[in-house]
Amino acid sequence: MFQKQEFVKAVFNLDELPKDRLPAVVLCGRSNVGKSSFINSLFNRKDLAKTSSTPGKTRSINFYRIDDKFYIVDLPGYGYAKTSKKEREKWGKLIETFLHGNSNLFLVFHFIDSRHNPTDLDVRLNMLMQSIKLPYVIILTKTDKLNQSELSKIIKIVREYFPEVRTGENLFPYSTIKKTGKKEILKLLSALLY
Repeated sequence: MFQKQEFVKAVFNLDELPKDRLPAVVLCGRSNVGKSSFINSLFNRKDLAKTSSTPGKTRSINFYRIDDKFYIVDLPGYGYAKTSKKEREKWGKLIETFLHGNSNLFLVFHFIDSRHNPTDLDVRLNMLMQSIKLPYVIILTKTDKLNQSELSKIIKIVREYFPEVRTGENLFPYSTIKKTGKKEILKLLSALLY
């Protein structure tokens, strides 16, 4: 299980989507929230997803095929200010169209940096998930940078923003450094996919 992972393609237009229509787990969140690091950490790889200290680096929809059973689909990070307004709007439209028009999506991972409160863009993403009735999980990244009381505080804040989330069910603290949350996420994926 989770033995084989490969980067398949970077998609810039929706007519370039892979043709094999495997089930897909979608990763979305703000720029520089740690989605690429999450992919590498989850599968014990250093180079599966390219990481960068420059926010807004992922400008395509990136497809990773796992065990020839499903895709991990990494969407461009949103909210990065140094890209032009036109480009941000193009990404936004691409992401929204992708989420709306895709019957093989079965789970969305919404990444939030645990050091910051959810933003308006996080709230809008949550509303989009609700409107298209996609099951989703919130992953709080970079939790190794917080102490226990800071972590408890941000979990409480996130649950105030999104009252439907429950820790251990659809809200998981995650650290690529300490491997916190990794076992739980793998268990969740295997229960859904295997």
